[in-house]
Amino acid sequence: MKKTVEEYFSLKGRVAVVTGGGGELCGCMAEALGALGVRVAVLDLDLAKAKSRVEVIRRGGGTAEAFACNVLEESELRQVYAKVCSLWETPDFLINGAGGNDPRGSTDVEFLERADLDREGVKSFLGLELAGFRGTFELNFLGTSLPTRVFAEGMVRKGGGSILNMSSLNALSPLTKIPAYSAAKAAVANFTRWLAVHFAHTGVRVNALIPGFFMTEQLRFLHIDQKTGELTPRAKAVIAHTPMGRYGEPEELLGAVIWLLSDASRFVTGALIPIDGGFSSYSI
Repeated sequence: MKKTVEEYFSLKGRVAVVTGGGGELCGCMAEALGALGVRVAVLDLDLAKAKSRVEVIRRGGGTAEAFACNVLEESELRQVYAKVCSLWETPDFLINGAGGNDPRGSTDVEFLERADLDREGVKSFLGLELAGFRGTFELNFLGTSLPTRVFAEGMVRKGGGSILNMSSLNALSPLTKIPAYSAAKAAVANFTRWLAVHFAHTGVRVNALIPGFFMTEQLRFLHIDQKTGELTPRAKAVIAHTPMGRYGEPEELLGAVIWLLSDASRFVTGALIPIDGGFSSYSI
C-alpha cells in the first residue's frame, strides 16, 4: 500500500545518535527529532551540555539520553553504541555533528606578501603550528569517520539507516584564513560521497549538510566586535556575499535534516545540501 506524504516524512519511533549534540546547531536538531517522536542519544564531550538538551526534549514529552563521549576515542563510541542498543535498539540515524576549528590552524592574513616573511607577529600558512592543523583535521574528519564506523555497522546488518554529516561551505569554496578547517570539511564532503557509494547496496544512505554562516556562540565571538557590538569587517564581508543578506538561524537547518533522515529522501544518497542563504551561488 502506498504511503501518505505524512508517512514518508514520519520519524516517529526511530532511534537517532547525534554527536556534538550539546552544541547550538546539532542541539537544535536533537530537540526537533525528540519532538517528532525519535528516541535521541545526545553525545557531547561536555556532558552538562548534552544533559541540558536532553532536559528540553523530555520537558516536551520526548525520549532522550545524554552521553559523555569523545568522538576520537573508538572505545568510548563502542560503549555508547552498546548502551543505546540495550536501552532502545540499533540506531536508525546518525548525525555527525562534532567538529570545530583550532585557531592554531588559521592565518592572520588573507594574502601573504614577501615582506611578511621578515615581519614579526604575522602568522601565515608557512608558520602554522602542526598541532593546530592536525587537531582540526582529526576532530572534523576522524570525528566523522570513527562514529560512522561504530554506528553504521548495526544499520548495515538490519538493512537500512541514514547518516547525515556536517560539512561546510568551505568544502565548496575555501574561505581565507582557515586552511585547516577548509581542508577538513572538504574531506568530510568527499568522504560522504565515497561512503554513499560504498553503502549503496546495504540500504544505508549517507548525505551531508553544507551550512553557511549561522550566528552560533563561536561565530558571535569572531564576527562581533566585543567592545562595540558591531559586526567586524570580516562579518560585513560575509553578509555582503550572502544574497539573503543575513546569518542563518539553527531552525533553518531542520527541514533538510528531517527530509534527509526520512523515507521522503529514500533515493537520495551522496548529496551535499547547501543551506547558506545563497552564499555558494553568488559571484560578482
